[in-house]
Amino acid sequence: MLALTISDLIATDDPVEVVERKGLGHPDTICDALAETLSRNLCRIYQQRFGRILHHNVDKALLCAGRSTPAFGGGSVDAPINIYLAGRATSRLGDEVIPIEDIAIEGSRSWLQANLHALDVDRHVRIHALVQPGSQDLRDLFSRNDRTPLANDTSFGTGYAPASALERLVLAVEHQINGRDRSDDHPAWGEDVKVMGVRHHRSVRLTVACAMIDRHVAHIGDYVGEKSALGDAVRELAQRHGFHECDVGINTADAAGMLFLTVTGTSAEAGDDGQVGRGNRVNGLITPFRPMSLEAAAGKNPVTHIGKIYNVVAQRIAEAIVRRVPGVDAANCLMVSRIGDPVNRPSVLHLKVATHKELAVSDVRQQVASVAEDHLNRLPGLIDEFVDGTIAVF
Repeated sequence: MLALTISDLIATDDPVEVVERKGLGHPDTICDALAETLSRNLCRIYQQRFGRILHHNVDKALLCAGRSTPAFGGGSVDAPINIYLAGRATSRLGDEVIPIEDIAIEGSRSWLQANLHALDVDRHVRIHALVQPGSQDLRDLFSRNDRTPLANDTSFGTGYAPASALERLVLAVEHQINGRDRSDDHPAWGEDVKVMGVRHHRSVRLTVACAMIDRHVAHIGDYVGEKSALGDAVRELAQRHGFHECDVGINTADAAGMLFLTVTGTSAEAGDDGQVGRGNRVNGLITPFRPMSLEAAAGKNPVTHIGKIYNVVAQRIAEAIVRRVPGVDAANCLMVSRIGDPVNRPSVLHLKVATHKELAVSDVRQQVASVAEDHLNRLPGLIDEFVDGTIAVF
């Protein structure tokens, strides 16, 4: 029997809203990306060699910034970035050894080369793999997954829908900056981007930090021009999202002789360290006015780890309820696991829905419950999506 509770979600028109996104080259996002890359690569190798995914949780990573001397026209990285990948993973099955360190280092190098266009992985980064085998009790629990995976933790996940206009805008700003053709379109814009959106009623202030790459700006005039072009692009996006009063600030900490100028396009070269789980939630945003989990989803195994699975499923359930149930305007979803229980049977599944005025929650209860059951029954299919990288977790 599913422990399902459905109740009213009291929709409020809050006059203030705050939304943040850390972009692709932010040190925290880099850590999330490398942890998730390692998990996906381990899953693929486990499946290729043994026909199944073995126990692992590689959701610990630390980036220690290097030292650099940026300069107009091109500076230098004086001490490399150090990245430490840690966690637990099965490194031997029978007589066969899995080269965890090689998998971790090569996967990380490939991601960095593909996503940070001004970073020289050979010269600017040192990657250290510190992954060890997991504890016997958790390995045994994982191995008891015959047909239905068993939760390897007591934890929870949350989700909500629909996204607000500000949430969509903040996401769009970072995606546009980091989704452009970097070779032709403003190569001076680095991937280390952070967007903070604050709404007061219909008025919006966007503060955007974007690391500028020194070799693409010859002097202060070039730097100011790049900031101006970025501001124009952000204002245009705000207009498209319905915010006609939008105050945009780009690199607002700049002062005489103190600019967000970098060699590599990321503050990881000197200014900022990073860690898994300190950045975006699975919907790509940091939303203090919404229900959130503090779980670090990136790097957790996609078979049994609730901290990853339930946050994704809760978000999908909330979105599907709003999309598929007539009369529902908004939904929140909370899922709680108990270690050792089947993953597809949470100990708590609490759904809050906001309905049209003429509808009561009881009028849509059966449809809402059906949507939730459908997603729980399809949980095994999520594994392939995680391994293929089609589910974003940061």
